Amino acid sequence: MRVMAQMAMVMNLDKCIGCHTCSVTCKQAWTNRSGVEYVWFNNVETRPGQGYPRTYENQERWQGGWVRTRSGKLKPRSGGRVKKMFSIFANPKLPSMQDYYEPWTYDYEHLINAPAGEDTPVARPKSLLTGQDTKITWSANWDDSLAGGNEIAAGDPVLAKVSGQVKQEFEKTFMFFLPRICEHCLNPSCAASCPSGAIYKRAEDGIVLVDQDRCRGWRMCVTGCPYKKVYFNHRTGKAEKCTFCFPRIEIGQPTICSETCVGRLRYLGLMLYDADRVAEAAAIADEHDLYDAQRSVFLDPHDPAVVAAAREAGIPDDWIDAAQRSPIWDLIMRYEVALPLHPEYRTMPMVWYIPPLSPVADALRETGHDAEEAGNLFGAIDALRIPVEYLAELFTAGDPEPVRGVLNRLAAMRSYQRRINLGEERDESIAAAVGMTGAEMDEMYRLLAIAKYEQRYVIPAAHAEDAHRLEKIATECSLDYEGGPGMGGGGPYGQGPFGESSGTPVPVQVETFHMLRDRQTAEGFTDPGDEPRRVNLLNWDGKGSPKGLFPPRSRESAPVDGGNP
Repeated sequence: MRVMAQMAMVMNLDKCIGCHTCSVTCKQAWTNRSGVEYVWFNNVETRPGQGYPRTYENQERWQGGWVRTRSGKLKPRSGGRVKKMFSIFANPKLPSMQDYYEPWTYDYEHLINAPAGEDTPVARPKSLLTGQDTKITWSANWDDSLAGGNEIAAGDPVLAKVSGQVKQEFEKTFMFFLPRICEHCLNPSCAASCPSGAIYKRAEDGIVLVDQDRCRGWRMCVTGCPYKKVYFNHRTGKAEKCTFCFPRIEIGQPTICSETCVGRLRYLGLMLYDADRVAEAAAIADEHDLYDAQRSVFLDPHDPAVVAAAREAGIPDDWIDAAQRSPIWDLIMRYEVALPLHPEYRTMPMVWYIPPLSPVADALRETGHDAEEAGNLFGAIDALRIPVEYLAELFTAGDPEPVRGVLNRLAAMRSYQRRINLGEERDESIAAAVGMTGAEMDEMYRLLAIAKYEQRYVIPAAHAEDAHRLEKIATECSLDYEGGPGMGGGGPYGQGPFGESSGTPVPVQVETFHMLRDRQTAEGFTDPGDEPRRVNLLNWDGKGSPKGLFPPRSRESAPVDGGNP
């Protein structure tokens, strides 16, 4: 048993209202620079919908995640080392800008300075990539609130997997919001796909980062990530991804998306797991067993044997205490209400979800039955407006039983607490029907409904004795380079540990169209940014002769009296 610690997140989808506050604050903190205008480390999708980028869940097309070989081993779906070596200069399995969306701004200067006339001036949309007039046809959540209609939702790869009966249920209209960030997987396929070894998983907390100094822009990681949460910065030629706001995590503060979440639906905590069992669990034969296999990897932080092994592995006592108080452990292992997103990708994701308990379909209500009454409780689960089969394709590789069990526990908690709110006696039989006690129902209700800040976010701070190691890691922050947010403190703009000074002096969001056009058509070369002494030819746009492109001339070969060397 090799005990390791992993920061993890759980999102309660019953609480998400689709306000996109998490996306906007993440965008301002992390991706407000040139080259990442289209990038959303955190985005909120409407389901059913095609997602962002479009149809990212169709791995037959995008070749992300792992596949199990005949020998029982895992290999990246996009191919092993030999295939990558032969295709290293041509990687066609990438979403195009149309699959993401072409970012735009508006010509506000024309709107403000237009001369008086009979017609009202307008601010035309301008592409942030070409600077030309553009027509807005897609965005990061074009499916928002079913705005696109059935013709767009029909492109949802998950909806295509469910039966014809569920498609008929969809005609009654259902939707819910699904926030997504990088999963910071236990078995990340993006790291296995990187030829440069630039993507690495931090040993102390499991956060997956990109070393900008080693990244060579091969973009294999974009293909390898089945969630398509690795992005390419076309200005720097580097891959970028969600960093789990590790500078905040290191001082015990939650991620930006969690801190600003209006619905308080996110939970952060530490999980202990057995690193020696990850590969075996990810390679289990039956996809329906992957959910239980991943749960079997997690270690009980209350077990004295686990505590002793954790101490032997160098995990501090306060981290062990944080794992014992972790809301993630309670939601995944104790109450069993959180599920992983697409376990069939075999990456063993560490951002889990509590599925939404949707309203009951009219078919049951028309019979005059109360779906929240204890006697009708479990029969109502299959009459929910969101089909169980659809949720199963998202969270349990198509197996509806774990999803049904989660919804039964959530519905039982709702029925149990309603009796208390109505002044009726507690009905322990409701809790017993789902394998819980009334006390556990109360505790789960407090955690899901009225948990305080310090109960939702149990984050152990980094230790001072690890400062030298963490400082080195901070200099390898995936966004810490000249002109980047520099939240690790290494860049010239990286002042403050929380990114309040992040980005370029004038963020993209507040630049006018004309400023953007002038900047992006400058005669100067594109600075690779990570180290001015070296030029990555993948980044060079052919303009000028940047420092480092050619070796410096020796003093002996220097021109004499202005003549040629």
